[in-house]
Amino acid sequence: MKETLIDAPVERFVQLNKYRVHYWEGGAGHPVILLHGGGPGATGMTNYSPNIEPLARHFRVFALDMPGWGDSDTLEEEADHPGRQLADVMVQFLDALGIDKAAFVGNSLGGLTSITTATLYPDRVSHLITMGAPAPFPLTLSPAGPSEGIKVLAAAQRDPSPANMKRLVQAMVYDSSHATDELAEARSRASLDKPEHLARWNEPRSTKNLGSPLPYWALGPQIRDIAVPALIIHGRDDRVVPYENALHLVSNIPDSRMLLLNRCGHWAQIEHAEEFNLAVTAFLTERC
Repeated sequence: MKETLIDAPVERFVQLNKYRVHYWEGGAGHPVILLHGGGPGATGMTNYSPNIEPLARHFRVFALDMPGWGDSDTLEEEADHPGRQLADVMVQFLDALGIDKAAFVGNSLGGLTSITTATLYPDRVSHLITMGAPAPFPLTLSPAGPSEGIKVLAAAQRDPSPANMKRLVQAMVYDSSHATDELAEARSRASLDKPEHLARWNEPRSTKNLGSPLPYWALGPQIRDIAVPALIIHGRDDRVVPYENALHLVSNIPDSRMLLLNRCGHWAQIEHAEEFNLAVTAFLTERC
């Protein structure tokens, strides 16, 4: 795999139909969209800080703050689950930058958004890569009800104090050395600096949607029609989204394979950054 020397990623904004979106861009080549998870204080840079530059040595990489997070505009309330609204935003983003199709890499809610985009807009997605993504199928092997991580996330959403954020980042990883005080404080500041984002997600209707995104579940039969190559990555020790979800995804997406990482929580791209970067680079290089 040939690497190219790159400059540091550049910070940019783009105005879409409804939202001004903040993102980081670096590298050249096939476009790769990195979508973060849905926790409070999440951003494209914090969720992918060890991945952007290594991937940008091979591809044209975009790490977005999705509407509702970071320095992008606040997501508006709509009837459908935000995954559908965010999929529409992804298509607008590609149109604004003149990109025909791109590889989508998504963690958690970003994975849900990537799956939704590949299902509803198959001509805009070249590859699908997910980490810790929920599958739109009922679980049979995992405990019922909200997971430990979802409960901690909901508490941090209501009160993004450094203490709650510390509990949140601890729930996201297997190795507690990744759950630093600095990361917890940074996510707390990012949340408190954008009270409009918090207010949007703390509305009763939105809180219900966050815990039980039923419209996404209706996509179950349709994901069997996803024709692009898919790499399903999941942590064996994920306390937010059980790895049973990955089994459903790899069983239903025809051209898919699964990478299950032991001693890994919800943030595979952070806890196992080197292996993640190598796996994604090899997958995209071989299938481009």
